[in-house]
Amino acid sequence: MEGQFLIPANSKKSMLIFGIFTPFDLILFGTGVGITLILLMIMPLTNFGSVVISLFPVLTTALLVFPIANYHNTLTVLILIYHFFTERQKFIWKGWCSSDGTKDTITDKK
Repeated sequence: MEGQFLIPANSKKSMLIFGIFTPFDLILFGTGVGITLILLMIMPLTNFGSVVISLFPVLTTALLVFPIANYHNTLTVLILIYHFFTERQKFIWKGWCSSDGTKDTITDKK
């Protein structure tokens, strides 16, 4: 294997916190935990609806930073889906069976 290097699939895990999270992920989750703690102290937890509302920030941020196979986390997948459906899709064909809009000098000679 002269001049060839094999990079392991998990080589970027050492750049992540706990091998899973980026600093932004932990800040996002910490913000959700903080807002949930404030809501638990402020809101009266007398019925099920107020408990669900109080726990909603931590559950939402936990879902966003949850790791997914072949992607970093759920937030990354949602961003990619958003960009796919909102950005203009332009596919330029450069194949052998169709002209790409340029003048072909070989077939144009008569």
